[in-house]
Amino acid sequence: MSTPDLHLPTIHLRPPRNWINDPNGLTFHDGHYHVFFQHNPHGPDHTGIHWGHHRSTDLVTWEELPPALTPTPGGDDADGCFSGNAVSDGDRMLAFYSAYRTDRWWQPIATAESRDSGLTWRKHPGLVIPTPPEGTSMYRDPYVWRQGERWRMLVGASVTGERGAALLYESPDLVDWQYRGPFFADGPDVDGGWTGWECPQYATFGDRGLLVVSLWDAVAGPRSTRVYVGGEEAGRFAPTGHGPLDHGPDLYAPALLHAPDGRWLLWGWSWEARDQQWSHEAGWAGVLTVPRELSLTENGTVRQQPASEVLGYRGRKVVHATGWSADDDLGEVGTAFDLTARVRPNSDAPCGLRLETAPGEHLDIVVDPVAGELVVDRDHASLDPRAHMGRYRIPLSGQRRSVDFRVIVDGSIVELFLESGESLTVRCYPTGPTPWRLRAFGEPEHIVDVWELDAGGRRTAIGHDELHTAAS
Repeated sequence: MSTPDLHLPTIHLRPPRNWINDPNGLTFHDGHYHVFFQHNPHGPDHTGIHWGHHRSTDLVTWEELPPALTPTPGGDDADGCFSGNAVSDGDRMLAFYSAYRTDRWWQPIATAESRDSGLTWRKHPGLVIPTPPEGTSMYRDPYVWRQGERWRMLVGASVTGERGAALLYESPDLVDWQYRGPFFADGPDVDGGWTGWECPQYATFGDRGLLVVSLWDAVAGPRSTRVYVGGEEAGRFAPTGHGPLDHGPDLYAPALLHAPDGRWLLWGWSWEARDQQWSHEAGWAGVLTVPRELSLTENGTVRQQPASEVLGYRGRKVVHATGWSADDDLGEVGTAFDLTARVRPNSDAPCGLRLETAPGEHLDIVVDPVAGELVVDRDHASLDPRAHMGRYRIPLSGQRRSVDFRVIVDGSIVELFLESGESLTVRCYPTGPTPWRLRAFGEPEHIVDVWELDAGGRRTAIGHDELHTAAS
C-alpha cells in the first residue's frame, strides 16, 4: 500500500495528478457552476496545456469532466489552449481563450462552444482576434462579459513604455469585435518594474468597479496580483486606489464568476512553493483556492471571505479552546481543517497560534501589537530544504487589541482571512506525521474552534463512456 501524500489537498479543486494552473472559463450555465483551468493531463509540467473542467450545482459536490479544450496539432493552438473565460449565451456556453504557439509572441483569441452543458466542445474555425493592436509587446488572456446590450472583452497586454494594460473590445453579437483602446494602463511599478498584465478581470458593484490584474515580468515571470478600485469615465476605467489582492506569495491569476444570486466569486491559482524535482516525485503541481466571495465596502475597501458554501466541508469539531495561556496545547488536528480564532495580546509581545508538525517544524500565525500586523511565518514550516520559506504580513488597521481571523489548511495550502476582509495565501510542506498539534504561544487571550474538513464522496468523474452517451 502506498503512503498517502499529506501535501495533496482534500477539498480544493484540482485533478488527482499532473499539472494545473490558471482558473479559466468560470461561468454558471444550465444549473451548474463551471470551473475550467489550465491543465497538462500527461505530467506535472506547464506544457501541452488543455482546459481541465469541473462542474457543480452547489459549489461543494463536484464532477470532474474530460478536458474541454485540447490543442489541435498544426492549428492556431497547437502548443496550448491558454487562459480565457466563458459566457452563458442562451442554450450554449461560449469559451474565449488564448491560442498558444511557440512561433509567435502574442496569443490570438480563439473560441469554442458547447451545447450540452459543457460535456463536449466544438472549436470555431479561424480566430476572433488574430493580431494585437500596434504598440503592444504582450497580448493574451481574454475576459468577456455582458454589459447592457453589448458584450465587452478585456485582453491583457503590455503597451509602449513597459506599462501593463487591459485592452478593451466591444461587440453586439460575440462575433464581430471592435477595438476601443486601453481600458486602463499603468506602470512601470515602483519596486523594480514589470512588463505587462495577464488575466484581467472586471467586477461591477453599481457604478463602481474592480479591475483585477496579474503582474508579469519578462525576466522573472509571474509576480503578483493587484486590484484597482474605481469607476468608468467615457468608456475608460478611472481608478481611485489600488493594492494587493492577496498578501501572500502563492496566489496568482485569479478569475471571477458572477453567480446567479448576485455574488462575485473568485478562484485563484496557488502555485507550488517547493523545488520542481519534488513536484515531479509527487506527480502533481498546483491547486485552486477555495471559492471566495469578493465584495466592495462603502469606503472602497475590497473584502474577501470563503464562499459560504465552504462551510459544507466542515465535519467533526476537534478543538474548542478559550483562556489566557502561554505555550498552551490546544489539541490535535489533521491535515485538512477549518479554524476560526480571536487572539487578544496580553502585552506588547508578539503572540498567536502555532501548527506544530514535528520537533522544530511549525507554521506560526503571529499577532504583533507593536508593529500593528499579522504575520504568517513559514521559516520553520518544513524540515525539507526543498520547501520555500518566508514571513508574510497583513497590516492591522486601527487600534484593535483583538484580531479575528479564519484559516483553512488543506494539505499544503494555507488560506488566511481577516475579519476585515484581507487575505493571505501560502503553501507549506510539513514532513511530520499526523496528527499535528495546535498550540497558543505568547500568553494571548484566545478563542479557537477547529473543524475537520472532508470532501467525503463529493468528488465524481464522468468517464468517456458516459460522455459518449451524453453527447449522442
